[in-house]
Amino acid sequence: MKKTFFTRFLDMIEVGGNKLPHPVTLFALFAVMVIVISGIASWFELSVMDPRPEGARGRSADGMITIVNLFSGYGLRRLMENFVTNFTGFVPLGTVLVALLGVGVAEASGLITAAIRSLVVKVATSKSDYAKMFVSMTIVFAGVVSNVASEMGYVVLIPLAGVVFHALGRHPLAGMAAAFAGVSGGYSANLLIGTVDPLLSGISEEAARLIDPGYTVHPAVNLYFMMVSTFLITALGTWVTDRIVEPKLGVYDPTQAQGKLPDNKIEPLTPGEIRGLKWAGFSMLVVSGLLFLGVYPEWGVLRDPVTGDVLNSPFMRGLVAVIFVFFLVPGVVYGRITGSLKNDKDVINGMSASMSSLGLYIVLTFFAAQFVALFGWSNLGPIIAVKGAETLTSLGMTGPEMFIPFIILCAFINLFMGSASAKWAILAPVFVPMLMLIGYSPEVTQTAFRIGDSTTNIITPMMSYFGLILAFVNKYDKNLGIGTIISMMLPYTIFFLIGWIILFLVYVFGLGLPVGPGAPTFYG
Repeated sequence: MKKTFFTRFLDMIEVGGNKLPHPVTLFALFAVMVIVISGIASWFELSVMDPRPEGARGRSADGMITIVNLFSGYGLRRLMENFVTNFTGFVPLGTVLVALLGVGVAEASGLITAAIRSLVVKVATSKSDYAKMFVSMTIVFAGVVSNVASEMGYVVLIPLAGVVFHALGRHPLAGMAAAFAGVSGGYSANLLIGTVDPLLSGISEEAARLIDPGYTVHPAVNLYFMMVSTFLITALGTWVTDRIVEPKLGVYDPTQAQGKLPDNKIEPLTPGEIRGLKWAGFSMLVVSGLLFLGVYPEWGVLRDPVTGDVLNSPFMRGLVAVIFVFFLVPGVVYGRITGSLKNDKDVINGMSASMSSLGLYIVLTFFAAQFVALFGWSNLGPIIAVKGAETLTSLGMTGPEMFIPFIILCAFINLFMGSASAKWAILAPVFVPMLMLIGYSPEVTQTAFRIGDSTTNIITPMMSYFGLILAFVNKYDKNLGIGTIISMMLPYTIFFLIGWIILFLVYVFGLGLPVGPGAPTFYG
């Protein structure tokens, strides 16, 4: 059969992506490249005028930003002296580790799995025909909000969605597609802060400090836009599922299943699980109440002790601790009620399990930290930013429309490199300073990146869970391959990308709304 242009394009992406080195290797190579390029640029005495106000220039007090030669004895000595502190002082490392300690307890107790089942099963088991119309919407919505618990949406919700659709006489692959679209395509939408938010904000802060050494980016800077995006992605995902994907799949043929089909009986939550969820919810209300007392009153201890400010306060700077507590306390309560956590050892084992799954992340972070440090020392970041800003200005590309090609670029790069943190660690040191120099805040730039990063997750084999998705769908269709999954998910990518870009431009620049608490749209 003759392949279409689009099929050949997808084949090219798959082949090209498979030839890329591992992200860890990429960061090691990038670090070496920075050293070599800084030496070459120093030989040419590369420098630019510093566009920042005189008081913010720091090292370029003479008004010039000059390349620093790291391909020298000075560079070697500095790297050796800071090899450890580059890693231990890398902002995203500690924030992710602390947040996942709490998530690990919630996972080990079964709280997260029970919460996802409760959300989906309640609608699917309803006797009302009207309620069953909302199954697709509920699954997409559950997928989006499951991102707060990292991989649990992939592991729990996607196979569960296939069971739900199959039990209702609908095509199981349509249900799995809806869940996959919410979990992965809607990765940058949520009603709560997830484990990726501290990671990305830490990278953004490191990049912003190439221009403004005192700049801070807290984990909630995209929260408002993420909350609005949740409803956009839910609506678009539901429409694509019911109007495009399921009609295209047609009627499901059970003879295509690989062996015995998964049990299509939808089990409701047990009384113990329901009781556990109620007490876990009550514990969250108690924690929320205590935080409210610490923030809302003028005498709140979590406000800034000098100015009384909330946005620039210990509460906002300590949101990672809030994430930790919000998962830890309900997780322990649920575990004690259901018996899944019998003592302190079980709690500790849950934390340990979450840490043991981070081996690769820690290795990647080590090399990413060295790359970011070297990039900052060399002054390549500010120089590229100034040159890039001058180019954009000369081309007249300084308006909001310039974010469209930036988002598309991020979406394209995501086809070859699945890790959000790895991509942002590479892109942020260039684009965050560059867009700061033409007037846009790091918070807005990070928001634009996250749109591009999410929308193509569902069509790239480079996404870390793509193999798991293939295994899930093969249970229902043993002959289904990667191309079928990509073609099934491509409509979600197209509509998510277009809809999200329109929302971004209207929300940020049309309505002038902030993307998060204390997050300015413009810099300077």
